[in-house]
Amino acid sequence: MSRNTQPTVVTAITNVRVFDGQNICDPTTVIIDGELIGGSDSIPTKTIDAQGTILLPGLIDCHVHLTGPDDLARMAEYGITTALDMGTWPIELLKSLRGRKAVTDIRGCGIPATAPGSVHSHIPSLPREALVSNTIEAKAFVANRVTEGADYIKIVADVPGPDQETVNALVANARESDKLVIAHAVTLVATHMSQLAGVDVITHAPLDGVMSDQDIQQMVENKRISVPTLTMMKGTALAKNRSFENARRTVAALHLAGVPVLAGTDSNMAPGVPANVSHGVSLHEEMELLVGCGLSTTEVIRAATSLPAKHFGLHDRGVIQPGYRADLILLRDNPIKDINATRSIERVWIAGEEFKSPHAN
Repeated sequence: MSRNTQPTVVTAITNVRVFDGQNICDPTTVIIDGELIGGSDSIPTKTIDAQGTILLPGLIDCHVHLTGPDDLARMAEYGITTALDMGTWPIELLKSLRGRKAVTDIRGCGIPATAPGSVHSHIPSLPREALVSNTIEAKAFVANRVTEGADYIKIVADVPGPDQETVNALVANARESDKLVIAHAVTLVATHMSQLAGVDVITHAPLDGVMSDQDIQQMVENKRISVPTLTMMKGTALAKNRSFENARRTVAALHLAGVPVLAGTDSNMAPGVPANVSHGVSLHEEMELLVGCGLSTTEVIRAATSLPAKHFGLHDRGVIQPGYRADLILLRDNPIKDINATRSIERVWIAGEEFKSPHAN
C-alpha cells in the first residue's frame, strides 16, 4: 500500500429495514464497501446500529437546473443522491459540478435547444447557439452537445418555438448519436409536437387542458416516459391563474394507462422563471403530489429511485443490492405508510461516503 492510499472503510449497517422495491423488509445488515454495496465476502471495519430504521436507495430528481455547488449540498441534505440537470450553462459550470465527492451526482444536457422568438429565447444569459431555426442548425446543435459530453439532448418545444421539422431533426440527430431526447412541453400542442417527433421523455404536464386519450395511447405504444414536474406546474398555475387540475388529471390518466411517471421538480431559482422551486425539499413535495394523482406510495418511491435509474441508463444505482452504488438514505419513519416519511432523514450516503450537512451543529 502506498503512503497516500487510504484503506477502504467497510461499514456494516445492522438492524436496518430495507426497501426492496416492493416492501420494507425485516431487519437485516447492509454492507457499504468503498463506493459500493458489499456482499457476503466484505469484512466490516465499522458498524452502525440502525435500530430498526428504514433504508431506501438514494433519491433521484429527474429535472433540475443548477447555479452552483450550494445546490448540490441542498439536494444531498434532502436525500437526493443523483440529479438530472435539464439546462445549465456555460458548460464549464456544469462540468465543474460533476464528480464531486459526498454531494449529489449530476448528469446533464448542457444547453437546451429552443428557437428565436420563444419564451426561453428571452432568458438573458441563454447562449446564441441554443436558438435553433432549421434542420442544418439542428444537426450542428446536437453535434456540439455530444462533443461537450452531454448525457442527453433537451428540446424546449415552446409555442412559439422550433417548428415540427426542426424538432424532428433534433430528435433524428440525437438518435444517430445514441442520445436520449427529453422534450419540455407545457401545452397540449407542444406535447403533441413532441410525440410526433418521437422524443423519449416528456417533461412537465399541460396546464391548458387534459391530454387526449389518443396522445396518452401514443405514449403507451411508443414507451415514452413522463416527468410531470407537478411542483413547478402547481407554482406556475398559481402565478398565471391557470388550472393545475389539468396537469393533475393528465398525470392520473398517464399512470392509469401504464405510462412510467418519474419524479422530477424543475427546481430552479433563476430570476424570471414562472415559479421558484427550491432544490431538495421540492422532490418530497413532488412525491406527495404524485400520490395525489393516484400513485401508491410504493410506486412513488420507485418513481424517485429505480425507475429513473432504469430509464435514464443509470444502471449502477437505484436499488439496494450488492455491487450497486452505495447511494442510501436512512429514514426514521415508514414512507410506504406515509410518503411524508421520506423527509424523516437520519443519514445520507453518496457512493459510500456519508454526506455531512453544512448546516449540522
